[in-house]
Amino acid sequence: MKTSIATVSISGDLKEKLHAIAKAGFDGVEIFENDFLAFDESPRQVGQIVKDHGLEITLFQPFRDFEGMPEPLRSRTFDRAERKFDLMQEMGTDLVLVCSNVSSAALGGIDRAAADFFELGERAAKRGLRVGYEALAWGRHIHDHRDAWEIVRRADHPNIGLILDSFHTLSRKIDVNSIRSIPKEKIFIIQLADAPLIDMDLLYWSRHFRNMPGEGDLPVLDFMNAVAATGYDGYLSLEIFNDQFRGGSPAAIAVDGRRSLVYLGDQVRRAVSDSNLTLAPMPPRAEVEGVAFVEFTVDEAEISALSDRLRALGFRHVGRHKTKRVDVFRQRGINLVVNADQGGFAGASYALHGQSAYAMGLWVGDAQAALARAEALGAERFEQSLDPGEIEMPAIRGVGGGILYFLDRKSSLGRIWEIEFDPVEDSADWQPVGLTGVDHVAQTMKYEELLTWLLFYTAILDAHKTPMVDIIDPAGVVRSQVVENGPGTLRITLNGAENRNTLAGHFIAETFGSGIQHLAFATDDIFATATALSANGFTTLAISPNYYDDLEARFGLDPDFTERLKAHNILYDRDEHGEYFQLYSPTYGEGFFFEIVQRSGYRGYGAANAIFRIAALRRHLRPIGLPKR
Repeated sequence: MKTSIATVSISGDLKEKLHAIAKAGFDGVEIFENDFLAFDESPRQVGQIVKDHGLEITLFQPFRDFEGMPEPLRSRTFDRAERKFDLMQEMGTDLVLVCSNVSSAALGGIDRAAADFFELGERAAKRGLRVGYEALAWGRHIHDHRDAWEIVRRADHPNIGLILDSFHTLSRKIDVNSIRSIPKEKIFIIQLADAPLIDMDLLYWSRHFRNMPGEGDLPVLDFMNAVAATGYDGYLSLEIFNDQFRGGSPAAIAVDGRRSLVYLGDQVRRAVSDSNLTLAPMPPRAEVEGVAFVEFTVDEAEISALSDRLRALGFRHVGRHKTKRVDVFRQRGINLVVNADQGGFAGASYALHGQSAYAMGLWVGDAQAALARAEALGAERFEQSLDPGEIEMPAIRGVGGGILYFLDRKSSLGRIWEIEFDPVEDSADWQPVGLTGVDHVAQTMKYEELLTWLLFYTAILDAHKTPMVDIIDPAGVVRSQVVENGPGTLRITLNGAENRNTLAGHFIAETFGSGIQHLAFATDDIFATATALSANGFTTLAISPNYYDDLEARFGLDPDFTERLKAHNILYDRDEHGEYFQLYSPTYGEGFFFEIVQRSGYRGYGAANAIFRIAALRRHLRPIGLPKR
């Protein structure tokens, strides 16, 4: 499978874009005309720079308002085309994109347009060039790929072909199965883009909200399955217009783009057995059995305070690493690792972020297969030197540069606690509180990173994303989406902060980067857990009494039940599937906290309670925006 991306998709000048595109592993690049016009080098020099990066120019674009023009405009369009042909030949590409005419002067008529393209094909053939015709979703007369194909078919010229763009087809909800009957040799290139489902003007939607395949809501896989059915084996190219991407890191966006195409190609390969989109086989998405552990990095002075906090939550100190200053605290199947070792990555992470939950391990069916898939999708492998007797855990870099480990039960990884740790008898008085597992892990990041990590998780792990939810913070809005699997053994909430005045934004700013902001543990009886927490001396987050007055009226709760909730600072929500209970700790440090939840069929994450929870949490922080003393 050959991959390409249009220069308009990422930020920077043309040289920066080409460097990022090549480094991400693309095979080719579409040169967007404005990127060339704003660049100081000649067409020939641009072509050489592309070659020096090991890339091929797959397409020069766009050529606008061509077909169906009356005279004298028609003659001018051919003059313009000849000048574009000159430029293409100097640059070293043989394909130009002609998008359907949007000019008010354009005349309709399939045959008229076909005649124009036949003549353009004759001119292109003399130079050894090709012309691809694309139906813009907002074209004046042609806005459907079926009509564009009919024009190409009637032009009947070997140098005239079709360019199919998933956005233009899917945004108009055109039947993708109509693609299956198009001869593969007449499809000159495939352009791909996804987008969130937004009801707005097509042109504005296209110019500002496109994203990578798999990051939006359009059925791009259905589109590609139809393309694969034609036997198409050419370039898959990204053409993404997105304000957020234009202001982002060109390297990061390019990596996302390459990952999206490889993931899409893998999906097509699994759906269409005879697809010509050759792709090196990779293992399937990793099935997650659960969270194996979450690891905190601390310094020596902080061990006691964090250990006491974990004990108050009902965790027992059960193990100490044989060679490092690393301890394990456990309750039922939940393992929390406290790493005070100053060597290796943990020490470096502490130096940058301070005390933080910097790593997470997942139980998967095959750890090595999960690592192989992640690397095939462009994830960065994590490795560090091992002490004698230590097991090498397959791992990759994750959110905020933290670590995501893969463990399985069929190898020695399944016995890592016995192999690497000595057992410890915890003599402390704190008792378990009935926590049964990790319900979800909440990771906070800048809003512009949200799509990156949604794609990262859904491409590597057998999980899906839920619709975006707005979390209302008194200081702004935080965008939240969840990556979860069907069995509920994996739930990761991703919260994108748009400004530093929100609680989430404060956390990012003060810890110098994205990361895990809170852990949510599950219980089968929230009231029994709350009572046990109180006996352990654990302080719960105080919720305003006004919340409970409204809650009782809103859900029609029994007053005695409301009083029980209020007495333990438990928040409540309900959906069509069941009930949800939430209990929080105060914030620690610069915004980290714990949550305990009970689900009774409920499928959400208590978004309606977020504003009340955030207001309560903020009371435990120094005023946001003030400097540290």
